[in-house]
Amino acid sequence: MTHQPAFTDFNATMRKFGAPQTIIHSYQHWTVLLRPAQVTLGALVLAAHEPVTSFSQLSPDSFTELATVTRHIEAALTQAFQYNRINYLMLMMIDPDVHFHVLPRYAGPQSFAGMVFVDAGWPGVPNLGEPNQTDSTINQHILQQLRSCWPE
Repeated sequence: MTHQPAFTDFNATMRKFGAPQTIIHSYQHWTVLLRPAQVTLGALVLAAHEPVTSFSQLSPDSFTELATVTRHIEAALTQAFQYNRINYLMLMMIDPDVHFHVLPRYAGPQSFAGMVFVDAGWPGVPNLGEPNQTDSTINQHILQQLRSCWPE
């Protein structure tokens, strides 16, 4: 299975979050990337391919595919890390391309790849200012774990 999208025109938001190296899975209208700053274990970015800066500007096909993509995200994150809740944040203040920050939430510390991950905002809103201090090796382990759990 390939994890690279069929296109190479990554928007600025996708590049900021490490495309193509951080891509977990691509669809026709969306790409799922590992968020380099792991606010919570398995934090993702879900980026639209269409060159729009407003959610309402997406095509009907993008909205239709979004249902499948979110089911896949939640299935993979459940299998990989057994999260307690999930938050989809569409902030788009700094990066205007349509995208979500997908944050699995955890009631307690999680261990993975020899590291303990804390959800600093639990049980309230995610604390984006306190990411877990991962490195490229740990992020690569998270990326591989999610790829291996991704629905076909």
